[in-house]
Amino acid sequence: MRRPNEIASEEASMGTLVELTSVFEGLASMRISQIKDQVLQSTKFYSKLWDIYSQIRVTGSFSFGRGHGEEFIDKELLVIITAEGGFSGDIDLKLVKLMLKDYDPKKNDIIVVGHHGATQLSQNKVAYKIYFKMPSRDRDINVEPIVREIKKYRSTKVYYQEYISLMVQDVKRIELSSAVNNLGDAQVKTKEEINEKTYIFEPSTFDVIAHLESSMMQITVSQLILESKLAQYASRFQAMRMAHDRADETTKTLHLDYNRSKRNIKDARLKEIVTSLKLLKEGTAA
Repeated sequence: MRRPNEIASEEASMGTLVELTSVFEGLASMRISQIKDQVLQSTKFYSKLWDIYSQIRVTGSFSFGRGHGEEFIDKELLVIITAEGGFSGDIDLKLVKLMLKDYDPKKNDIIVVGHHGATQLSQNKVAYKIYFKMPSRDRDINVEPIVREIKKYRSTKVYYQEYISLMVQDVKRIELSSAVNNLGDAQVKTKEEINEKTYIFEPSTFDVIAHLESSMMQITVSQLILESKLAQYASRFQAMRMAHDRADETTKTLHLDYNRSKRNIKDARLKEIVTSLKLLKEGTAA
């Protein structure tokens, strides 16, 4: 049986773990709240851009911000957004498996956001074109390098982690052009038509549209990254909550073991004293 001081030392260590998991749980919750606020602000800005874009668009198709007549790679680009570190549960693994179901090396190139995803693909012996570090900031994310790569391709599909609730996260895939249009369709559009008869476009209408499409793509990619970060923080929150509960339960068990050990020692000493007195009494009687 372990001695009380050994159990007390383990109980103290477990108590420290309880406090740490509480701190990390609180930090994850705070970051989730901050990201939700950031998403709301960027959505409002996107609404203004879409309102203008929908009034001056000269074609019905989304051109990914490419200039008029600009050439592109006749492949579909797959962009996968994962955690930077490995502390993300199994959701990154699910995301990689989802993407690999669609992946054809002859038809697709891959861009990875997040080191954990790059590691998962390397372990599966799948080559990717570029790896981007998951932005550490939750505000003013610079996705311009990613958007520059996206513009080079005929179409783009994004795989990301979806935040549903603190306890539920999922994986999703979406066509980037559909994501842009879906986000735009959710906005309120005015009926005024903006055209070259009533406005002057410099350097040209197509250039203005390309600039708006690039801006909206940057916002959309940022939104998808933030959505993934929300899911990652929620996953960490859930992990910390479970670790906190386990550590708290272990601390209570250790405290019971500590009291039981002390009581056993006292009982053993009392038994020794009684035995000694009995032997002493028997020796005196003899």
